[in-house]
Amino acid sequence: MGLDILQAQALAEAYTAAWNSGAAKAVAGFFAQDGSIIINRGTPWQGRAGLEAMANGFYADVPDLSLTCDGIRLLGDHMVYLWTFTGHHSGTKAPLTIRGCEEWDLDAGGMIALSRGWYDAADYARQVAGD
Repeated sequence: MGLDILQAQALAEAYTAAWNSGAAKAVAGFFAQDGSIIINRGTPWQGRAGLEAMANGFYADVPDLSLTCDGIRLLGDHMVYLWTFTGHHSGTKAPLTIRGCEEWDLDAGGMIALSRGWYDAADYARQVAGD
């Protein structure tokens, strides 16, 4: 059985709070033990250790990362999480406003089994460069 809309909203709020905590372990805790994320069709980050490494990579690039949930869509055991993050790039100090989404396959316990994340990588590079 999938989540209902109130459970999905609570999941999205808690996931947003985990990202805003700056704790990679908190982010990874929303995924199933063998869960994974694929960002822009890249190499999958697998398992909790891999997911922590993925989150730590974002925190290293954008140490003042602030995430906002822009909306969700719930379709049984599939959920779409729309987001915007802001912050400053660690190297260039350029301000960033990046929009994207994650498509989640949820397991029976409401954990993220697979996330397919999407954002405009060219826009990210442009903003990092300060253009």
